[in-house]
Amino acid sequence: MSQKIIVNTQFDAGSIIVKELNDDGNLHFTIRNDTNSHFKQWFYFQLINVKDKSLNIHLDELDTTAYIEGWKNYNICASYDNQNWFRVKSNFNNKSLTVPLKPTANSIYFAYFEPYSYDRHQMLIGNANCHAQVKHTVLGFTKEKRSIDLLTIGDETAKHKIWVIARQHPGETMAEWFMEGFIERLLDNDDAVSRTLLNDHVFYLVPNMNPDGSCNGNLRTNAHGINLNREWLTPSLEKSPEVYLVRDLMLKTKVSAFFDIHGDEAIPYVFLAGCEDNSSFSDKQKRLSGEFADTLLKINPDFQTKFGYERGHFNVENSTIATSWVGNQFDCLAYTLEMPFKDNANLPNDDYGWNGDRSYLFGQSFINVINFIRF
Repeated sequence: MSQKIIVNTQFDAGSIIVKELNDDGNLHFTIRNDTNSHFKQWFYFQLINVKDKSLNIHLDELDTTAYIEGWKNYNICASYDNQNWFRVKSNFNNKSLTVPLKPTANSIYFAYFEPYSYDRHQMLIGNANCHAQVKHTVLGFTKEKRSIDLLTIGDETAKHKIWVIARQHPGETMAEWFMEGFIERLLDNDDAVSRTLLNDHVFYLVPNMNPDGSCNGNLRTNAHGINLNREWLTPSLEKSPEVYLVRDLMLKTKVSAFFDIHGDEAIPYVFLAGCEDNSSFSDKQKRLSGEFADTLLKINPDFQTKFGYERGHFNVENSTIATSWVGNQFDCLAYTLEMPFKDNANLPNDDYGWNGDRSYLFGQSFINVINFIRF
């Protein structure tokens, strides 16, 4: 006798709403809202007792999600072991995403993008903490009492102060995969580029700006329901301690270059977004921005400059966004890096799409680009 299908979300970032589980294999789900917020897009769940069953998995009511364009040409992420993820061909009809699949194992995970767990985050911090050139600092704590972790790599008296932050939007897990690659290469004692950089650069790295949102399975907000990347002009310890504490330290250390690592739901390319819409955008910033983008084009063909955000994309929100605030405050190179939730249309991979490994490797390549820039 066939066993009843079970849905499990009792793990870090697990999130889905069950609408209907039919014996005929038609399974209907909807996506829940972020904590204390109207945003919704992230999902992550496990199906059990599904081996050799012909399933049609339906994610319904997607016309009410934050980024409807994100579902067009999107293929769901799946894994049998919660470690190795692949893409399953999916069909979107403006309201529902349908995923036909006959699993070859008794359980299978599905997620919006390859997850990056809080346990892995803690391992990343712990491994870096064992390195002689690293200082781990807890800047403070979130609403749910998780630590806001900073890694300082290099001599703090170094001339060039490089800040890199990730996962202001917690569902953009590719951002922390990027950070893992960036950190591990920077700490490789056999890497000549990394060793050279650390002669006159110090790196201030926040691999996860939003640990509450990450653990709660949020796409966009912290546990207060706040979009951290709209808090940089007037953050508060009460609602956005993550930004308040990082920003406070930036004002003390100063900033030579700033990179905010993200993922974009709709645009199937890797691209940069700068602070050129600031009225304060200077000739110095124009030179540095151009040099950085041109060098990245030469270093990594996953990057391109044809597709991205139009000028004025953020309009009145501009001054509240991290890259814009930092660029205005410090007259420095300031960029937001966006990686796709779907695939990189320049170099597509039907089996994996854009994934954790590609984000990791892109993070490693960033080290080369920074080495070429003369601040």
